[in-house]
Amino acid sequence: MDEALRSLTERVRAESGGSPACERLVATGDPDELAAVLTEPGQPLWARELAAFRLGVMGDRRSFETLVLLLNHRDPQRCASAAHALARLGDPRTARAAAALATNELRVAYALHPVRLLVELAAPEAVPALITTLQRRLRPHDPYRKVALACVEGLGALGDPRAKPVLNEALAHPVLAEAAVHALARIPGGR
Repeated sequence: MDEALRSLTERVRAESGGSPACERLVATGDPDELAAVLTEPGQPLWARELAAFRLGVMGDRRSFETLVLLLNHRDPQRCASAAHALARLGDPRTARAAAALATNELRVAYALHPVRLLVELAAPEAVPALITTLQRRLRPHDPYRKVALACVEGLGALGDPRAKPVLNEALAHPVLAEAAVHALARIPGGR
């Protein structure tokens, strides 16, 4: 059992109160049984999350919609497990969905995991979305510094020259300056 699944399993076991249904979802290898949890009415959130995660890491695209909803959840642990599964799902819609979530100003408080997922996917949507998100975070007194920092680090990891102007702007922000220097150093041609 990989670390992400182990962590999720421990969390949902606690949420479910040791439910036999939880143990069944942990043990089953039947993708159809897992997919049924995503469509059956009345299923608890922990059951949908566990089923979607397991399907996602199997590469079963029936998990896509549930995982995207969880990627934008208020609970960071749910976001992290959804991002992990989406990165392994192999669905071509994933980068577009993550970019939409990362750039949604109404949900910016939950943008950290979509930003990190975009970096992991390194899809064509990643750099434009990270630039847009970072530009918005460079306003005075913006409260979402973790999102801004993830964008700076991600743009450095992606190494795309289109990021130079916004990374140069980030140099003026003390919280981001050091990371921006490192990010610029990773881009061909530097500053």
